[in-house]
Formats: sequence, structure tokens, C-alpha cells
Amino acid sequence: MKTALSVAGSDSSGGAGIQADLKTMTLNGVYAMSAVTALTAQNTTGVAGILEASPDFLKQQIDMVFADIFPDAVKIGMVSSAELMAVIAERLVFYRARNIVVDPVMVATSGSRLMRTDAVAELMEKLLPIAALVTPNIAEAQVLSGMEIRKEEDMEKAARKINRDCGCAVLLKGGHNLNEANDLLCRNNEVKWFMGRRIQNPNSHGTGCTLSSAIAANLAKGFGLETAVRRAKDYVSGALEAMLDLGKGAGPMDHAFDLNSRFAEMGDES
Repeated sequence: MKTALSVAGSDSSGGAGIQADLKTMTLNGVYAMSAVTALTAQNTTGVAGILEASPDFLKQQIDMVFADIFPDAVKIGMVSSAELMAVIAERLVFYRARNIVVDPVMVATSGSRLMRTDAVAELMEKLLPIAALVTPNIAEAQVLSGMEIRKEEDMEKAARKINRDCGCAVLLKGGHNLNEANDLLCRNNEVKWFMGRRIQNPNSHGTGCTLSSAIAANLAKGFGLETAVRRAKDYVSGALEAMLDLGKGAGPMDHAFDLNSRFAEMGDES
């Protein structure tokens, strides 16, 4: 069985972060592991508090995973400080980790800031150059590129700049407010659009975590980057279309079986 490691923060409400990553990786057919960068007190409406792991303890977590069950892919999520970012980059270089997918979580959906300014610089200088893919939304791409993004042409320019400056492929997500749900993949200065449609579901907490984890899982299983992105987008769309409402008696396992059925229909052999 293929394996994937999530290095991210914990979401106490279970909708984003480590919890979303582990669920997503499992439902996408890989064995999921974690190294927790921070505990957060949060729900779908906001973040009340953040308790960071120490750099030494984060290093221990990563070392214990790699020493026993070497990951076929690594997803990086919320990393709030430069010190933690440096530890992650150093350990991944040390172990020659492969299929690294970075979701540069800077601000929560609710608006709470989750990454300090010094961590952004460390991200760009040390982590993105060893990554296979970074998956920023529009706001995050503006920070990484230093450009204002108002239209799809701006997305292409920003994605090419991030690709060139940071040396990794870029999946720039346009669905926040720029277009329906069309995402742009840029690698080797070439761009490809992945068209989508906006699904009117108020329960969108954690969709970025879910997308990047699904991409990592599919890379772990040996799919090429474009195929991994398409499968991940289909997975997220399926999750949103299921219209899970935890307030009206639908159980998480009902949702899980629904998603498994969708993937069986797609011909997923795992």
C-alpha cells in the first residue's frame, strides 16, 4: 500500500488541517501519517487559539515517520513560523523526500492569519524549491508573486512568476472569487487550465487542505501531476456535491461511503 505524510496543523473541528488530510488520503487509497506543526482551537467560523509544536518535537515526529514508514508523498499544510519551516525543509532534504505538495496556508477561510511574515520568506527560499507542487489560492499567490491578481491573465502571469522564482510547479486556484472554479497549473513555464464549476455548498471549510491532500495521495500512487490534479478536483467536487450537513443527522461514515462509491465509478483500483 502506498503511503503519504501530512505535516500540518490540527483542526479541532475536524474539517481542515491534519484531520481533513488523513481522511482525504485514506479515502484516496493510501496509508496516511502525520506530523503535527500546531494545535489549533477552531471551528468552521474562526480560530480561537494556536499552540505551536517546538522545532525539536516536530523534527522528532518527522524522523520517526521516515525511519519506519517512508512516505511516497508528503503534503505540507499550516506552518506558522520560520523555525518550523526550516526544520521541515532540512528533514525533507535529508531524507530525499519525493512528491512534496505544499499548501501555503497563510489565512484561514474565516480570515484568521495562520503564517507569520518570516515564515513566508522561509517557505519561498527553502521549502518550495524542493517541492513538486505548490497550491496557492488567489490571496496566497499575490503574496508569493508580489503581483495583484484581478483576472485570469493575471493568474497566468503570477503562476509563471512563482514557477520561475521558486522552481516548483504551481496550481493556482481561481475559485475563491475570480472565476467559477477554474484552476491553473503551471510547470516549466507552460500553463494548463483545469475547468470546474462553483458548487453552492456553505460547508466549504477545509477544501484547500482536501485538494492538496488528494493530489499528494494520487502522486503517491504513481499518477502523473496532471492526472493527480484532475482526480483531486473530481474528488473535491464529489465531496461538495454530497452536501454533507452535520447538523441534520448525516454521519461522517455515510459521507465516506458515498465518496468511495464515486471513486469506484471512476475506476480507482485501490
